[in-house]
Amino acid sequence: MRNPLADKVVEIKPSGIRKFFDIVSEMKDAISLGVGEPDFDTPWHIRAEGIHSLEKGKTFYTSNSGLVELRREICNYMKRKQGITYDPVKEVLITVGGSEAIDIGLRAMLNPGDEVLIPQPSYVSYEPCTVLAGGTPVIIDLKAENEFRLTAKELEDAITEKTKVLILPFPNNPTGAIMERKDLEAIAEVIIKHDIFVMSDEIYSELTYKDEHVSIATLPGMQERTIVINGFSKAYAMTGWRLGYACGPRVILEQMTKIHQFAIMCAPTTSQYAAVDALKNGDEDVKMMRDSYNQRRRYLINAFRQMGLECFEPYGAFYVFPCIKEFGMTSEEFATRFLEEEKVAAVPGTAFGDSGEGFLRISYAYSLENLKIAIGRLERFVNKLRAEKVDTK
Repeated sequence: MRNPLADKVVEIKPSGIRKFFDIVSEMKDAISLGVGEPDFDTPWHIRAEGIHSLEKGKTFYTSNSGLVELRREICNYMKRKQGITYDPVKEVLITVGGSEAIDIGLRAMLNPGDEVLIPQPSYVSYEPCTVLAGGTPVIIDLKAENEFRLTAKELEDAITEKTKVLILPFPNNPTGAIMERKDLEAIAEVIIKHDIFVMSDEIYSELTYKDEHVSIATLPGMQERTIVINGFSKAYAMTGWRLGYACGPRVILEQMTKIHQFAIMCAPTTSQYAAVDALKNGDEDVKMMRDSYNQRRRYLINAFRQMGLECFEPYGAFYVFPCIKEFGMTSEEFATRFLEEEKVAAVPGTAFGDSGEGFLRISYAYSLENLKIAIGRLERFVNKLRAEKVDTK
């Protein structure tokens, strides 16, 4: 029989995040700090709007681009939060999660051999989506000494004549790193100089703990060359509703909509009605959840300091990225032993790229009570490893 499979799909590695999640799901008394999913329920008024739309029989297809009232609310949100103006008819597309927007955005822009710059560590889908779209991933290894920010020099050094797109994954999963305005201004000069495009994944934009999030699309000359990816999963605790969106230049959005039209048709109608209410009435819910995450973030950073575990202070998303290089083992080995011996699941940094070696992603999208138990187990584990090192000397 002929091989029924496409080589480029077979060669893609499965997500390293799910491996540990699947193991811990079958382990009694285990605690998972591995999945980036809010532990809050979707706020009731948002759920109620979804329920109401069902009761009213609003279960039809929407337009391919999504409910026009939702697209208008997204434009209002972008204007209110970032001061950017988009046309709700031609420059906004509602997608099935931010992940679909990443996929179809790359497919709309890339020709075979076009290079996509991917700063890592970063979300697991950028590299495989680039490959599936026929592009060539070019990895930029971010450094802990720069707080895992992308510098203008790192960007300049990675650009070739084949470079077409830069993925900008901030606030960052897995590191929690952010890019401030001065950082964005420096790389924007390089982007404009080399006439490349940006896919700015801003799904964690509401979860920043230093200053207000700044989108690179707000900078002079950048809106016309940037696709902003966002959604409702993280800020509004709406992971299972599967709803995201893209805002960007009409010429790109038209082609993204075409792919979406043939592959998806439209995003779930019920989710879209709920999202309208989220944007209109959800600011206080977002603030409450952000304040809770910030409390957990501060607890973890302080706990790491007390146990002598090196970790830069992250100001975005809901992840910390402690360094475990002192123990002389790979991230995979550390995470595996931690799970087996202490029944706590964290994700090896290498799940997010080779530059994640020597680090561990810990999510604080979990209750403070569970975090305290898990950190107690982590402290016991690292003390045991340090004792083992002393014994072998």
